[in-house]
Amino acid sequence: MNYNGKKFLRKFLPLVIERTAGDAEIWVADNNSLDGSVEVMHEEFPEVKLIENPYNGGFATGYNLALRQIEADYYVLLNSDIEVTENWINPVVELMEADPKIAACQPKILDFYNQSKFEYAGASGGFIDKYGYPFCRGRVFQSLEEDEGQYDQPTEVFWASGACMFVKADLFHKYGGLDDDFFAHMEEIDFCWRLKNEGYKIMCCPSSSVFHVGGGTLPKQSSRKTYLNFRNNFMLLYKNLPANRLIKTFIARLFLDGAAGIKFLMQGGFQDFIAVIDAHLGFYKKFAKLRKKRKALKQTPVSKVYQRNIAYAHYLLGKKKFSDLDPERFS
Repeated sequence: MNYNGKKFLRKFLPLVIERTAGDAEIWVADNNSLDGSVEVMHEEFPEVKLIENPYNGGFATGYNLALRQIEADYYVLLNSDIEVTENWINPVVELMEADPKIAACQPKILDFYNQSKFEYAGASGGFIDKYGYPFCRGRVFQSLEEDEGQYDQPTEVFWASGACMFVKADLFHKYGGLDDDFFAHMEEIDFCWRLKNEGYKIMCCPSSSVFHVGGGTLPKQSSRKTYLNFRNNFMLLYKNLPANRLIKTFIARLFLDGAAGIKFLMQGGFQDFIAVIDAHLGFYKKFAKLRKKRKALKQTPVSKVYQRNIAYAHYLLGKKKFSDLDPERFS
């Protein structure tokens, strides 16, 4: 997927071509870029299949529009700002082929600029806590761990990163793909949760690895990103939580999000403070539509949820690493 990523196409697409030869077809879906990305594709990469989306519908709609046009057994959703490594495809596909219940999987995702560290958007597999806050093996909030092989075992996780996500194509379409209303951020968590509610597994395969720049479309410090993260997190909770968890989780989140907003304000992030308020308003505006979606979906108790508050564990108890968390608190 590409949006205004001409520099990333030139930097990383040649390696994708080289290191994917014989393993998969390569398609670039362009989200109506304005930076000349399409011209670069035509002039410099004519051998790569190109889909030109008619408008920028964000990560979610961009992939949905593109993948309806591609027939395959597996899709690999890959950001344009990722450097792939040698033999990055086969270990993941082999793991998924070994178990029909595995619907989606990610490789280990490391920081392009500091390649001994995990990268924020996925690290070595994603999880959520009981209130819906996401974190990863190798990344808790902003604390990024050094990769010392501590998370090199393949394991079931709660969500696979959309930065580099392998998914069985038939299941992608059967369960509705990515939710267009998310635009960008957490749409992959929502999709993985839907798959888990249907009894499927999400995995991480660390024997495959990639390097991610991150913030290629939206800067890492962006009030727009804050808005999308908070709004979309509420949306995925409402769509997927079992009925007996819904009200108490939302009540708790009102207080927790209020605390997050105050924290932004105290740190001088006035625009982020406003973004948290706008995110809640944005959720309420979509409530009628989300209610219809919830009714059409299955909600069941699912595994790999940290049954505590990750913010409390991190900020007050000082748990900086995934390995600091009590494994018995995951269910």
